[in-house]
Amino acid sequence: MNQRTPPAIGVLGMGTYLPEEVRGNVEVGRLAGVSAEWIVERTGVVERHVAASGEAASDLAAAAVLAACEAAGIPPDRLDVVIAATSTPDELGPATACRVQALTGAANAVALDVSAACSGWLFAAKVAHDWLSTTPGSRYAAVVGVEAYSKFVDPAHRGTAVLFADGAAAAVLGPVPGDGGFRGFRLGSDGRGAHHVLIPGGGSRTPASARSLANGLHHIHMDGRAVRDFITEVFPRMVEETLTEHGLDLKDIDAFITHQPNPLLLRTVAAGIGIPPERLHITGDRTGNIGAASAPFALADAAAGGLLPDRARLLVCVLGAGLTWGTALLTWTGAPALHAAAVAPSAP
Repeated sequence: MNQRTPPAIGVLGMGTYLPEEVRGNVEVGRLAGVSAEWIVERTGVVERHVAASGEAASDLAAAAVLAACEAAGIPPDRLDVVIAATSTPDELGPATACRVQALTGAANAVALDVSAACSGWLFAAKVAHDWLSTTPGSRYAAVVGVEAYSKFVDPAHRGTAVLFADGAAAAVLGPVPGDGGFRGFRLGSDGRGAHHVLIPGGGSRTPASARSLANGLHHIHMDGRAVRDFITEVFPRMVEETLTEHGLDLKDIDAFITHQPNPLLLRTVAAGIGIPPERLHITGDRTGNIGAASAPFALADAAAGGLLPDRARLLVCVLGAGLTWGTALLTWTGAPALHAAAVAPSAP
């Protein structure tokens, strides 16, 4: 008896959401004690979006998921699973995906979170890919990366305040024709570097207290030099290993879709391994570092801009706290992308 080959799983539609408020470098630099020129020269970031006081991560994520569903032509109640990737959840529990499920009306979906910091969306896409490939009757998944970093940034700390921002990007995954979709996921972690980027306070190791608040432990803490060294070492290795495994060369990749930790650093590292600048899609100059939303936002932005022809071969690369990293090959099948321009929905 012949076993039925599971269908290829790829992107059916994408959606993004950036909060309405935009902060430029003059305003951010004034609070951080640096000039607007200093920020551009060291990061390449020009502006970033900031969630309103009443907007939580799930609000941003829900708007992106609804846009992705509209782009894909898949009503939310037809989703079988909703996976949220975030480092800035609404609360420690329940899963932010449960909030997203309620806000979007995805009543028939299983909802869960994946926590892998800025690598989270690709980790979540791997979970969704395997879920749809192996779960009878499941056809559609929404995978959303979202961050509300502004809630956790010390505006006076120049190393983090100039980079981190808010936003969400989602993809609806499902069956795609032929040899399209995802293949060749490569994910990795090294917990020995977990201390390099973290929010120390509020968890079970350092519960919230007057002392944790006074010591700023609920803000993002980052060792910028260690993170730079991690990106500089791991990014080229990820690209080389993925290409070697699949018998490909840089020229065989039509577009590199990556996390956007620092646009200037990203351009420098990519140029060092020979990636043509026109094949590296940069969005971090307009959004800052939006963590788990960075790579899917870049993917959606490239799609919306008509930069991804049908059957284009993409290499998705992510890096994050943890330390975490990952790559995947994605054969693009022409999925549309929509930006949710309206104010995100509010939780009841």
